[in-house]
Amino acid sequence: MASSLSRIRLVLWIVVAAFAATATGLYFFGATRPTEAAGIGHGDYVLTTADGKDFTREDFNGNPSALFFGFTHCPDVCPTTLAEMTAWKAALGDEGKDLKAYLITVDPERDTPEVIGEYVAWTNFVTGLSGSPEEIAKATKAWAAFSEKVPLENGDYTMDHTASVFLLNRDGEFEGTIAYREDTQTAIGKLQKLIKG
Repeated sequence: MASSLSRIRLVLWIVVAAFAATATGLYFFGATRPTEAAGIGHGDYVLTTADGKDFTREDFNGNPSALFFGFTHCPDVCPTTLAEMTAWKAALGDEGKDLKAYLITVDPERDTPEVIGEYVAWTNFVTGLSGSPEEIAKATKAWAAFSEKVPLENGDYTMDHTASVFLLNRDGEFEGTIAYREDTQTAIGKLQKLIKG
């Protein structure tokens, strides 16, 4: 009898210990995720606008924003994303009057500030950003974005890069993403939520 009670106590202690370990794991998982998300985009980088002005992390403050990484020789993802962002802005109407948008080049060797500026000019609201390779690398790292030069057979090269659009609130803090080719209404819904704060 005493032996049975000991076994029951042992099993109960094991169950309690397992529950405590799971609860602790969930707590730390939940506690660390927001911190990691809040750190996205933070960093000491200085980019350059088409008119030669410095652009830093603090320049995202003040307006809800959409940001993506790309390059002017991009054959499909960047033209498509620019067209979609322009369509989202138009669909939002007055509701989207405060929304800003940015394209940071991942190809600073070819995309000078003037080149990236001309590339986005037709949208009338996307700001093109370039800079030295070192500053572009710092910005890319800060946003945890991926980019890689891919040599082509003809001696030229292309760039692989993150295709998602990053969403920033009025404090310049990361709020989420819009995936490449995401459903239009879903994307607009995310922007409406971002704008309302």
